[in-house]
Amino acid sequence: MTESAFATHEVFNQSPVFEEVDLFGADRPLVEAVTFNNAGHAHVELEAFGRTWGSAHMAERGRLANEHTPRLKTFDAKGLRRDQVEFHPAYHELMSESFHAGIHNSTWDGHGHSAGGSSEVVRAAKFYMAAQVETGHLCPVTMTRASVAALAAQPDLLAQVMPVLGSKRYDADFAPWQNKRGMSIGMGMTEKQGGTDVRSNATRAIRDGDAYRIIGHKWFMSAPMCDAFLVLAQADEGLSCFFMPRFKPDGSVNDIQFQRLKDKLGNRSNASSEVEFTGAYALPVGEPGRGIRTIIQMVQLTRQDCAIASAGLMRSGLAHALHHARHRSVFQKHLIDHSLMQSVLADMALQVEASVALVMRLCRAFDQAPHDHLEAAYMRLMTPAVKYWVCKSAPPFVYEAMECLGGNGYVEDGILARHYREAPVNAIWEGSGNVMCLDVLRAMSRESDAGTEVLQSLIQDTAGLTGGPAAASLVARAFLQADNERTARLAVETLAKLAAAAALNEIHPPHAELFARTRLTPEPATMYGAADLSAEQSRSLLDRALPEM
Repeated sequence: MTESAFATHEVFNQSPVFEEVDLFGADRPLVEAVTFNNAGHAHVELEAFGRTWGSAHMAERGRLANEHTPRLKTFDAKGLRRDQVEFHPAYHELMSESFHAGIHNSTWDGHGHSAGGSSEVVRAAKFYMAAQVETGHLCPVTMTRASVAALAAQPDLLAQVMPVLGSKRYDADFAPWQNKRGMSIGMGMTEKQGGTDVRSNATRAIRDGDAYRIIGHKWFMSAPMCDAFLVLAQADEGLSCFFMPRFKPDGSVNDIQFQRLKDKLGNRSNASSEVEFTGAYALPVGEPGRGIRTIIQMVQLTRQDCAIASAGLMRSGLAHALHHARHRSVFQKHLIDHSLMQSVLADMALQVEASVALVMRLCRAFDQAPHDHLEAAYMRLMTPAVKYWVCKSAPPFVYEAMECLGGNGYVEDGILARHYREAPVNAIWEGSGNVMCLDVLRAMSRESDAGTEVLQSLIQDTAGLTGGPAAASLVARAFLQADNERTARLAVETLAKLAAAAALNEIHPPHAELFARTRLTPEPATMYGAADLSAEQSRSLLDRALPEM
C-alpha cells in the first residue's frame, strides 16, 4: 500500500504567510503622509528599511526574541552579585538593526541639538515600520533617543555622552559606557507607593562631592541592560534628575541591584525590572529640585513614540487581515469579495489611514517647533491628545484583525496574538489615559491663547468636512467649563479625531470626509464595519491600504 493511502487530508485554502513585503512601498497612506510632511526626499532610504524589516528573516527575529524571553542573573556561581540580564541573540540583532538605522539618535546632531529638516518624520516612519515586526526592543531605543532632551539641561554631561550615543553601532558588552562603540540610556521614575505621582517618590540623593549617592528603589525600570539611566530622587532641594551609569568612575559595577523581572502580559522581549539602589553613584542633571521639569522633556518624546508604535501595530493588524481575506475562500468566494468583510476591512483601513496621517502630522510639528510658535503649540497640546486616542484605539483594533483570521489569528503561531498582548502597554506607559487628558487640560490652561490658535487652525483645516464645526464647538465648550475634568475624556478624544481629520484632509480629502462622517458625527458607529461606506469607497480604501500580492 502506498504512503499516500494513509494521508488524512490535503492542506489547502490557507492564506500564504505574509512576509517578504516592502513595509514602506506597500503602504500608500504611509508613503503619502511622509511625502506631505516634508520627507519625500527619504523615499529610497525608507524603501530599503521597509524591505529589510518586511523580510521573513526579521519576522523570525521578532518571534525568537519573544519566545526566548530575557533572564535575570542576580548572582554568579560563587554567590557574588552579577545583576545582568541575558537576551536571546535575536533581540540583539533587532537592536543592531534599529541602531544602524539611527532610530535611537537620528533626530539629533553630533552635539545633541535638533538635527532639523524632516528628521522627526523620517525617523517616525522607521519606528512605525519596526513596530509592525517587533515592538519590545523599541523601548530602549525610544528612551535612548529621548534621553538627549533631558541631558540638554546638563550641557557638560551631554557633551561627554554624545560621541558614544551619536554612534550607529549597537554594543551589547557589559562595560563602562565611555569604553563602548555605542550606548543606550534608560529611565527610572515610578516607585511602589506613587506610580504616576512621582512627587511622592521616596528615593534619596545624598551629595558626595560633585556626585551623589542614590538610596532607594524603582518599581518599574525597563531595559535594565542600558548603559545608564536617568532617575528621579529626592535631594535637599527637592525632587531632582540624575544620570546613573552601570559602572562607577573607577570601573567597578555601580550599586544597582535588580530584584526581579516583571512577568508582563506582553512586551515580552523587553526586560522590565524591579531595582534597588544601595548608594548608587550618579551625576546631577539640570537644576536641583526641578527634576520633573528636566525629565518631562524626555517623556514628551517617549509619548510621541507610544503613539507611533500603536499606529504601527494597527497597520500590521490591518495588513495581515487584508492579506488573509484576499486568499481565504468561504462559501465559494474569497473573504474579500463578501461585502460585509469589505465593510469591516475598509473601516479598519480608514482608521489606520487617519492614524498614520495624524502621527506624521505630529512629527512634523516636532520638526518645526524650534522655529514656528504655532507648531510648538500644536506639539505641546496634541502630543498627549494623540497618545490618548491612538494608543487606546490599538487594543480593540488588533482584536478585530484577529477576528478576521478566525482561529488562525488567536493562536501564538502567528503575530497577531503577540500584537494583541502588546497593544495595551503604550496607553499605560508614559502616562495613562487620565494623565494624558489632564495634561491636555493643563496645556490649555497655561497657554490658552496658543491652544485657541491651534484649535482655530484645526477648524480651518477641517472646513467643509461633515461634523467638523460641531466637534470643534464641543472641544471649545469642554475646555471652558468650570468642571472640565469631568468631561475631559470626551473632549480629548474629539480633539484628537478632529486633528486626525485635519491631517488626513491635507493628504487625501475624500477619505478625510469619510473619516469625519463616520467619526465626528454625534452618534458614530462603535464597531468596525458598521459605518455606511459604499462599495466604491471601500475599494478605494483597501486598494490604498495594501496592493494585492
